[in-house]
Amino acid sequence: MKLRFAGTGDSGQVPCFGCDCLACQRARLLSCHRREPCCGELELDGDLILIDAGRMDLVARCERQRPAAILLTHYHADHVQGLLPLRWGRGARIPVYGPKDAQGCADLHKNSGILDFQPGLKPFRPLQLGRLEVTPLPLNHSKPTLGYALSDGVNRLAWLCDTVGLPGATERFLTEWRPHGVVIDATHPDSCAEPRNHNNIGMALEIIERLSPAQAWLTHISHELDADLLATPRPLPEGVELAADGSDILF
Repeated sequence: MKLRFAGTGDSGQVPCFGCDCLACQRARLLSCHRREPCCGELELDGDLILIDAGRMDLVARCERQRPAAILLTHYHADHVQGLLPLRWGRGARIPVYGPKDAQGCADLHKNSGILDFQPGLKPFRPLQLGRLEVTPLPLNHSKPTLGYALSDGVNRLAWLCDTVGLPGATERFLTEWRPHGVVIDATHPDSCAEPRNHNNIGMALEIIERLSPAQAWLTHISHELDADLLATPRPLPEGVELAADGSDILF
């Protein structure tokens, strides 16, 4: 099983339009520090499964390898906007799974094209995609949102974006499930003392400490957090790192 961080930024991305903070200046000079909308690409047994679809170059990525399925965390634009042109493609329909949300985003449900939207997933009820077992996990956000517990039968990875804290039932499930790896929303610096919809870095680190995975990656990162870490570097706990666009995790 391989996971690629196709995007690790928040909705404003890095660099953020019109911003001259240190992080945005750096990202304009060095492409390795750019952050596209948060999303992942999971490869298992030759199949590609997308986690969210916010990148606007999604069509080009799918032309290189057609997805076997798409998992959506929720229907905010920065997590689904790449589907708007993809739906008008040709060939076999692509199954799309996500939370129950009648509103969706724009007219995706009404005019779905080649996208085969499945009934909304029920929390904690596993879905089998080939050898991959996917368990939907409720998250705390402003729209119906799911994280995912992903297992190939050996390795266990939790994808937890977008969220502020974790619902009690989700944390209890993960504590018992014992993920080897955790990918978690860490949008804001700690100076954002009362975050809405997204964790600050301190909250994310506290969740990681409670879940005790062998490895963890911080994602959905804002330019404010990048700038804060540039101005005041802080060591991360052992086994925890900032995710970077284009980086791969091999299990």
